[in-house]
Amino acid sequence: MNDHLEPYITQGEPEKQERSYVWHTAIGLQKVDGLEPSEYLIKTANQNINGDITLDEAQQLIEGYYKARPAQPDESRTEEADKVSARIAAILAEKTFSFSPVEYIAIHRRLFEGIYKFAGKIRDWNISKSEWVLDGATVYYASAGSIRDTLDYDFSQEKAFVYKGLSLRQTAEHIAKFISGLWQIHAFGEGNTRTTAVFAIKYLRTFGFDVTNDIFAANAWYFRNALVRANYNDLGRGVHATREHLDRFFGNLLLGEKNELKNRALRITVTADVPVNVPQNVPVKLTSNQERILGILKENGDVTAVQMAEQLGVTDKTVKRGLSALKEAGLIRRVGSDKTGHWEMMNERGAEDE
Repeated sequence: MNDHLEPYITQGEPEKQERSYVWHTAIGLQKVDGLEPSEYLIKTANQNINGDITLDEAQQLIEGYYKARPAQPDESRTEEADKVSARIAAILAEKTFSFSPVEYIAIHRRLFEGIYKFAGKIRDWNISKSEWVLDGATVYYASAGSIRDTLDYDFSQEKAFVYKGLSLRQTAEHIAKFISGLWQIHAFGEGNTRTTAVFAIKYLRTFGFDVTNDIFAANAWYFRNALVRANYNDLGRGVHATREHLDRFFGNLLLGEKNELKNRALRITVTADVPVNVPQNVPVKLTSNQERILGILKENGDVTAVQMAEQLGVTDKTVKRGLSALKEAGLIRRVGSDKTGHWEMMNERGAEDE
């Protein structure tokens, strides 16, 4: 035995390829809440990827940027995207993990401290959320009073589960089931999906899965919609909770499969050829795509062009052309900047549609 060897090795900065992966994943995960990081964040991330600055220095630059910068109108969401992206990158770069509710809650605190006043705290109120993929319906989340006990139970069951003897596919499907249940508890008021995704990536690494691809980055919104579909039933309409979409996602992530991941395939009632809640008495003749874009904006003015393109199965350019035409027709208007603003509906007189 060599007594000169240290028993542990202090972790250093990850290599360039890994740095690129963690940043792409961190930035991509912002899409689950419709957030877009700033150009400053992208520039800072590239400096770290190229080895010009450390991850710690990147975080400090982002935090300092917003401390020194006067508050800008409609910038709070961009600030959140920038800070949380840097924090996710830092957490994913760490080769540390503890499978426990404490770790799960700590990840939420680290991601959202200073952004949400309830960062790292279990929610103490009940919630519901209108979901596009459910045509406006909501998943039933855990009641506030049962969250802690439900978390403890789910973690204890997963910890006791024996994976020995399972195929890789069976392993992936079981992990998907656990992650789905964890997400459905919705332990936090906001930031639940991003926290669950970061925890899932860290957990998958403990199984030896090399989760170093862009599946999360490129399909973050699909991941969230698949979680929604895995936890929603409406037997009166013949709708059953299904993990098939989540299994496709994990099949690509863990097994190298090439499943098509299209958000429109998850929607329970609306097909790509049917308008979505189109306003009545529109004063101009619209194309099919324009009708569908207008219908989506009626439901959610914060939706991005990228998200609409995924929903409708068209290109970003098609959506942008449709938005331009609707704006020229006086049916919508943009409030705020291209990156941090939102769309508002207008009525026939050009006034805001209440």
